[in-house]
Parts: sequence; C-alpha cells; structure tokens
Amino acid sequence: MKKSTIFALDIGTRSVVGIILSQINGQYEIADIVIKEHSERSMLDGQIHDVLAVSKVIAEIKQELETKHGQLTKVCVAAAGRALKTEKSSYIIDISLMNAIEKQDILHLELSAVQQAQISLANKQKNENSHHYYCVGYSVIRYLLDQQEIGNLIDQQGEEASVEVIATFLPKVVVESLISALNRAGLEMDALTLEPIAAINVLIPPTMRRLNVALVDIGAGTSDIAITDLGSVVSYGMVPVAGDEITEAISDQLLLDFPLAEKAKRDLYNNDNITVTDILGFETELPKQDVIEQISHSIDKLAAAITHEILLLNGDKAPKAVMLVGGGSLTPELPKRLAGMLGLPENRVAIRGIDAIQNVKLSEDIKKGPELVTPIGIAIASEQSPVQYVSVYVNNKPVRLFDMKKLTVGDCLLASGIQMNKLYGKPGIAMIISLNGQKITIPGKHGNPPTLLKNGENCTLDDEIKHGDIITVEKGSDGLKAEAKIIDLVDEIPYKAITINGRGYEIKASVYQNSVPSHVNNVIRDHDVITYEYPETIGQALTNLGLTNVLNELRIFQVSINDRATNFPEFTRNLLKNDRVSSISSPFSDGDSFVLSDASIPTAGKLAELKNIKLFETLPIFFNGEKLELRKPVNEIYRNGKPLNEDDIIHFNDHIQIISKTVEPFIFQDIFRHVDIELPTSLKGRFILERNNQEVSFHEVLSPGDHLKIVWPDTINT
Repeated sequence: MKKSTIFALDIGTRSVVGIILSQINGQYEIADIVIKEHSERSMLDGQIHDVLAVSKVIAEIKQELETKHGQLTKVCVAAAGRALKTEKSSYIIDISLMNAIEKQDILHLELSAVQQAQISLANKQKNENSHHYYCVGYSVIRYLLDQQEIGNLIDQQGEEASVEVIATFLPKVVVESLISALNRAGLEMDALTLEPIAAINVLIPPTMRRLNVALVDIGAGTSDIAITDLGSVVSYGMVPVAGDEITEAISDQLLLDFPLAEKAKRDLYNNDNITVTDILGFETELPKQDVIEQISHSIDKLAAAITHEILLLNGDKAPKAVMLVGGGSLTPELPKRLAGMLGLPENRVAIRGIDAIQNVKLSEDIKKGPELVTPIGIAIASEQSPVQYVSVYVNNKPVRLFDMKKLTVGDCLLASGIQMNKLYGKPGIAMIISLNGQKITIPGKHGNPPTLLKNGENCTLDDEIKHGDIITVEKGSDGLKAEAKIIDLVDEIPYKAITINGRGYEIKASVYQNSVPSHVNNVIRDHDVITYEYPETIGQALTNLGLTNVLNELRIFQVSINDRATNFPEFTRNLLKNDRVSSISSPFSDGDSFVLSDASIPTAGKLAELKNIKLFETLPIFFNGEKLELRKPVNEIYRNGKPLNEDDIIHFNDHIQIISKTVEPFIFQDIFRHVDIELPTSLKGRFILERNNQEVSFHEVLSPGDHLKIVWPDTINT
C-alpha cells in the first residue's frame, strides 16, 4: 500500500484555508482542514500586500496542523485567479506580397498581438518592463482579412491581415511575494498552480475539456473565471464583484452586522424561511422569497458582471455549460439568473461541491459545499499536474517561465522581452510610377521570417520546449527594393497584321518611358512615367508604322485661297478597307486590307473650275474668213506672287491668290494677240481695217460673229 500526505494552502482575500490530503493507491482522503481569516487587509486583488501579516496566518495554520500530523516543510499553493490581468489587443500585418498565409505567419501575428497586450498592460500598471508578466493563456476573438471578419486566415490572400486577442497575464511579483510569505512561515513551495486551474483539474477532467465550459469561482471579493475548449484551458478572467456584494445587500436590507448577514445568505440557500436578529435586537422570521426580492438588484448585478466577462473571454458567445464553485456560488437564484442572461437552459448552469470530485473520500463532519473545491483542487493538482518553473536560454540569456500550460518557443520569446513585431525583416523600398496617368505603387520584396533554432536545430514558434532548452533567434533579413520591367505592368503586347497597297505590316502597341520610346523589357525606375498605347484607328496604325507619306496622301487636299483655307475632296485619295471606302478615323481588325485610290491631279485650271472662277472672257469672230476665239484674262491665279498657267500643278497647303482684272470690251486691235499678220512683200501704202465689209479703226468695238479683215489697197489694185 502506497501512502503519501499532501499539504496545500488556499490563500484568499478574506481567509486562508489549510488542508491535509492523504493519498492511498490513487484514492484521496481529506485528513484535516483549518480555516483562518486575515486580521487585516493584507491581501488585495490576489496579491500579497503585507507579506508579514499573511505569513503570520500561514504560520498559525501550519502550527495547528503540525500538532496532529507532524512536521510540515513543503506546501502546495496557488496564485489567485483574481491576480490575473486580462487585456485585449489587436495587430495588423501587410500580406500583399505573400503568396498565401501559412500557420507560422498566423502564430507570429497572434504572438505580436499578445505582446502588444503585454506592453499595454505594463503601461497601465506604470511598469515599463512588459516581460514582468507571465502570459498564462490567450484566445483569438476574431481574424480580419482586409478589414472583413474571416473564420480562418490559412491560405488566404489580400492586402492586410489582423487579429484581435484577449490575453491573460500573471504578474511575476504575485509569485515572488507568495514565495516570500511561505519562506517566512518556514515553508518551501512544493508546487504552484492557478486557482482556476486547480478547480478545473478536479471538476473537469481532460476528457471533458474539449467541451466549451466556463468555471466560475465566486469568492468573497472577486469572481474568477476560466474557460475550457478544444482540450485545454483557453482563457481566464476576473470580475471585482462576488459574495460580499450579496452579503452587504442583506446587511443593508435587514440591518444585520456582516457575520450575521453572511450566515443569513447561507441559510437562504437551504431554507424556505430564515430567522435573523437585527442590530436593534429584534428577532424576525422572514420568507426566503421576500429576502430575495429585497436583494434582487444585487443578485442581478453579480450575474450581469459574470455574464459579461464570460462572453468577453469566450469570443462573445455563451459556453455549453457553466460550473459554479466557491462560497459566493450559494447566492440564491444566481444559477437561474446566469442561465437567463447567457441564454442557456437552467440545467446548464450548476453549483458544484466537493462531492463532485472523483476519487475523494469525505468525512461526515466535512461540509460538502462548493467553498472547498479550490483548496482540494490545489492539493490534488500538486500531485497530478504540478506547476514548476522552467528555465531556458534565449540568445544566451536565461529566462524562467511559469509552467502551467504547454510551453512553446513563442512563449520563450515573449518572456524574454524580444519584440515579436521586429523579428520579420522590413519590406524593401517601394517604387511609385505612373502608368497611363495612374499612380501605381510597386512594393519591395517582403521581409524574410526570423531564423529560429532550438538546441541548434530549426524549429517553429509552436514547438514545445522543456527545461534547459537553448533557443536562438535571428531577425529575418530585410526584403530587396522593388524591381520591375515594363512587361511586368503591361503583360504580353498583342499585335495585328494588316496589308497596305499589297504590303504586309505588323502593328504593336507604342510604349514610352518618360516620353521617350521604350521597349517592354526595359527596367523601371522610381517615379518613371510609362505610357502604353495601342492604335485604335487606321490613322493611328499608320503613325505607329511610321508611314507618314501615306497619311499625307490621305489628308483632305487643302490650299489657302486669298488667305482662306479651302478643302478639295476631288484632289484627295480615298482609303479603301476591304474594298469599301473608309477613313483614317475608322477602326481596324487583324487581317484587314487597305488600298489608296487614285485622285485627280490638282492644277490651277481645275481649281478655278471647281471654285466656279472664270479665268477668261472670250469672243467668237471670223478673221479673213477663218473662225477665231479672242480671249482676255478676267481672273489671274498666283502662287507666292508668281502667276500660274492653267496646267500648273497645285500643291497641298499652297497659298493661292486670285486677282480679278477690269474687263474692257474687245476691240479690233485685240486680234493681233491671237494671229500672226504677214505683210505683203509689195506693200506700198496704208492698209484698211474692215468689220463686216465696213472700214473701221483699231478701236472699233467688236461683237460676237463679226467678220474682220485687213485689206491692203495696193495689193487689191494689182
């Protein structure tokens, strides 16, 4: 038969409970219990404020138990759940350059958020050293991807990812002051745990921790909360409202001093009527329901505070069940009201006493209420799962951790004070360029993850550690500055094949870098201005091909006449697309065929004809019996001050002047500009001018159809 004795202390705000537990072949038996209250306010929020006063109470309990059970040198204790500090925090990382988020990226994100909470807590406590707090657990409230809530970040892609966590910390000073008080009482700490863990260990075995359950230890001054889920304790919390709130309400309503009010509170749990004696000495019997109605507001306040903290710790959702322990759990109707506020069936919220602890034998004289669950849990936890310090080295620096959960490499980095958000290399310098008028940022390469080694071998943030492990962490290298080519921005450049006057051409987009023609494989520099244009019309395509001569031929023929621009479509070549008349502003497709049609040759005479400009005045006559047409200019055409003949060719954009002349009637002498006169060889006298057989002068005005002659009299006589 194997027997061992366990001495455990539950050091609370108002009292200290000492318990002797015997273990025989895995069966526990409570051998003795001693409870003593503090004589003064030596404990506050789970932390020892007066080590001497607390050690005095511990020494008194030790001495009383030693008279029955022999010398006691080692003791199991727990850090009060009310000493835990809970802090919410969030953290954001840029994931735009990641192919997909991996598990280690998420762990780094979560631990960065936890460390942010650690720093925030230290600032609130006016303590610059954030690593003076043990992280005893954290829960993810939610993940965000590009500011939208998402269930899981693994393999996701986007611009930024963030996480919001609620983390729980235990100040190292709480543990240190606890050790000091024990040492002054002549005791050595045999094992250490957290009060919520102690209660969970005896009420919720590991096989049940996959369930989402809340355990609430309602003491005198505070209510400590622990949440289980997915096989472990995931979060802890505390509210500064507990049993004393109800006791004070009873004291105020029934005029009772505090101890009698405390007794009345306990009597309400088991009796339909209670008898009290107020401070004036009057004894009164009161129905249970009447008293509950008078303190209903205080019960609701306690239930609401616990409900709010449970929802906060559990991701804003109710757990599957709630277990209540501690003396304050005996508050009347508290389970019912908690169930209502959490939206749970009433049978999912229950008070659990020591009779619910398996493998524990109880004496008849020991009350089986919920107030002894935690002291017994501390004793059993020290045997089954003792919590100890674990020492490791992080970058050659010794680090001690509080071993109350699975410890990982990430926990070691947090405890060492290494800044998680600076472990990843910085992103490389980005470039800002302009592409077709739009500003584009080209990010640098993503920073590399840190190098993590455990005992000289590669490891990850969630790798488990053990006592004596050597952790080495090196910051990841910074990312390279942004690099890109034009092709990276515009992708593959397509082309179209067309035919112009029977010759084939390939048309590609025009790329310019800082207004200079460029190639798609050219490297981009910061602040470059890139333009990328693909011809949309046949006119743009001809420009792209450098066929300016063809474009010139397709221009509307234009000249300036007397300083006024004038178009002549008759002198313009037509563009035929697939044998149909088109224009340079029309779109084109791959495989189109284009032909330039012939146009009329522009001459001065044709120009005058098209503009209805009369160049000559004419007069038909007969001279010496032959028909003749006399002409004299009415309008004259000049180019740059030089006269043009009717057959002279006009050029694009020529400056033409048309000058009108004063037209005089045709006279006889005008014929000499149109005919050559041969003088007779025998001419000896004057000649005669005849019009219609009548002698006239050189200035005789002519009419259409006149018959004109020059008569030589001497020639006639011969």
